Amino acid sequence: MEKKPFLKHWSKLRANQKLSPKPVRYTHEGSTYAEDGVRITGSKAFVDSVLSRLKDLLKFEEEETRLQVVYKKSTDRESGKTLTSYNCYVQVHARGGVPAKKKAEKKKTK
Repeated sequence: MEKKPFLKHWSKLRANQKLSPKPVRYTHEGSTYAEDGVRITGSKAFVDSVLSRLKDLLKFEEEETRLQVVYKKSTDRESGKTLTSYNCYVQVHARGGVPAKKKAEKKKTK
């Protein structure tokens, strides 16, 4: 999408929509690039400020799903040297091996 249509699209979005990521399957193999996820790059202050607006994702660290997270200093691809900037990735993954009986019991107690 070109910048002008993107800004129009973005400005029309309803603010503070419920986050509803599709969990990455437990049996998934290979890259998760095409799966729902968030990548934040930049200064630690910027990354933390964006994370502060995504706290709704914390609820996905639970019995049936887990958060796959990376938060580290960035490295230069060519030299391998550590940079002063950071990168952070967050994805929701389905947990494996959660028996159906436990799932049913959990739903009854909610």
